[in-house]
Amino acid sequence: MFTKLRTHIEKIVPLSDAEFDHISSFFTWKKYKKYQFLIQEGELVHYNYFVIKGLLKLVYTDDTAKEHIVGFAMEDWWETDFQAYYQQTKASMSLECVEDTEVLCLRLEDYRKLCEAFPKLEHFFLEKAYIGFISAQQRIISSMTVGIKERYEQLVEKYPSLVQRVPKSLLAAYLGVSRETLSRLSS
Repeated sequence: MFTKLRTHIEKIVPLSDAEFDHISSFFTWKKYKKYQFLIQEGELVHYNYFVIKGLLKLVYTDDTAKEHIVGFAMEDWWETDFQAYYQQTKASMSLECVEDTEVLCLRLEDYRKLCEAFPKLEHFFLEKAYIGFISAQQRIISSMTVGIKERYEQLVEKYPSLVQRVPKSLLAAYLGVSRETLSRLSS
């Protein structure tokens, strides 16, 4: 499991064996079952999660109890309620398993220690943040400027394996349409 983390980090920065041994000591491995929550709205967020195996959904529930899927996370992705994690406040979103999932967990204080001890790891996390920020901006712009059919096609093109793994009802919620509309688009 730690091999996947090392491979992931080394796509951006090289690590010696000694460096990685030290870095990996800050992570905790956890396993969750389908439908189990890693984060629940209203609770403190203790970890940023690196997905080793499985699939997660990040969900915001509005005042009418409607669920809005903010994002998915599959293997080699990081996910948490970032605002609550970094500000150490209560979660405004929930993180739930769509499949049985294995993750490596990193506490905020350990993240900060790692970044201080290993500037190249701080660079790694900054690069991952850039990638996430760009992706979020693209999604926002897409939702404001293109129709649902094109957004669905963009999702299929960008994340074909995700589309195969996520139930249609969840994809519809992610895209902000009914399941029936999504069925028409995907046929």
